[in-house]
Amino acid sequence: MIEFKNVEIKYGNFTAFENLNLQVGDGEFFTFLGPSGCGKTTALRALVGFLTPTGGEIIVDGKNILQVPVEKRGIGMVFQSYALFPTMTVYENLAFGLKVKKMSQAEIDKKVREVAKIIAIKDEQLVRNVSELSGGQQQRVALARAIVLEPKILCLDEPLSNLDAKLRISLRSELKRLQKNLGITTLYVTHDQEEALMLSDKIAVFNNGSVEQVGTPQEIYNHSNTEFVCDFIGDINKLGATVIAQLNREGASLDEKRHAYIRLELIHFDPAPGYLKLTGEVMDFDYNGLTTKYRVKTCGEVIRVIKVNDGRPIYQTGEQIEMFLNPADIMQF
Repeated sequence: MIEFKNVEIKYGNFTAFENLNLQVGDGEFFTFLGPSGCGKTTALRALVGFLTPTGGEIIVDGKNILQVPVEKRGIGMVFQSYALFPTMTVYENLAFGLKVKKMSQAEIDKKVREVAKIIAIKDEQLVRNVSELSGGQQQRVALARAIVLEPKILCLDEPLSNLDAKLRISLRSELKRLQKNLGITTLYVTHDQEEALMLSDKIAVFNNGSVEQVGTPQEIYNHSNTEFVCDFIGDINKLGATVIAQLNREGASLDEKRHAYIRLELIHFDPAPGYLKLTGEVMDFDYNGLTTKYRVKTCGEVIRVIKVNDGRPIYQTGEQIEMFLNPADIMQF
């Protein structure tokens, strides 16, 4: 168990955190999610020991670790830049921390090869210099170098952000599988909402030095506690007053003075019990094979709807259509 307890972090007159409280369970994949400058990396660096809070405690397994040196905290770290030794071979990079711990050459060789196999680093890659590797291969090496030391906690600071989109998606799946197999408590920093939703057991959404919400991906996405979380996580429609008024005329009981949001995929083109109807005109659409995303003008506003393509004809620009939604799916703040 990791606990941030009333943690305060200041830089001169600037307060990054005034009162940070978080709990991370053993074996969890826990993500710090938020926009740039919100404090998520600061919180991670405080746990690792790269900076010292001005107040509060960080407790690991019942012990306040703030006075424990970085190298004795049992925490592995993977940086956005990987922080590898470019003139060393992959093998030498993986073995470096083990040599510092004064392990025997036989033990080092065994551990390096075991971890290389887990991370899918081939024998021929072990003898190559890191500088010769692709970005994806370097990311694997950075992860292996952290894991080979058998840390109790693994911290990853935007480790996939320098990779192209296709590689990033494939490595997400590998990272999630690896973390579950090893059972290492993992803290992951990202600004990528899709990445957080896919990887995490729990997510803490950061905003301006505070945590807006902590929950499972499903809770964060479908039951956002604040307007910031609702608007930041995933793609969403903000419904204007004219749409809300029309839905109320159709039988809803929504508060027309509060901001209202609904996810794109929760608007449908087929009626269902309890659903209310909106009519509109297709302004344009984006077809990507599996789904089509429409922009539809209704009640003087434009809302977006995403539909899985099921073989039926695609609605065309200018076409008049009917849409159906459940008022219970609308989040209001």
